[in-house]
Amino acid sequence: MHSAAIHLLRKLRREDAESGLNAPRLSALSVIVFAAPVTLGDLAAAEQVRPPTMTRIVDALVDQGLATRSKNTEDGRSTLIAATAAGRKLLMQGRERRVRALAVQIASLDSPDRKTLQEAADILKRVIDAI
Repeated sequence: MHSAAIHLLRKLRREDAESGLNAPRLSALSVIVFAAPVTLGDLAAAEQVRPPTMTRIVDALVDQGLATRSKNTEDGRSTLIAATAAGRKLLMQGRERRVRALAVQIASLDSPDRKTLQEAADILKRVIDAI
């Protein structure tokens, strides 16, 4: 199952080329969009990279107008990172491309296979919810 999930994500990642972002920037943007505002330290931890690496990634996202930095009013020593409207739009468009590519492949399956896949997805959701 692990191998299948990795292969699926790798194949769907082909759709990400249209975003113009490399994988680390796109991944960080995803965290920013769905968890914002987020501190640089929390973002680095989520992406499993060191803070200097995340600083470079965030600098690039800010330079591209996809993210912003603001002072953390609760902790003056840290900065909060949030997505801009352009950043959210770019990420959501990429997500739509991935979902569309997957939907095309699922639609090509016969009805019994689609039913089995739906049942498996339901089981996986229960497993994930229990973790």
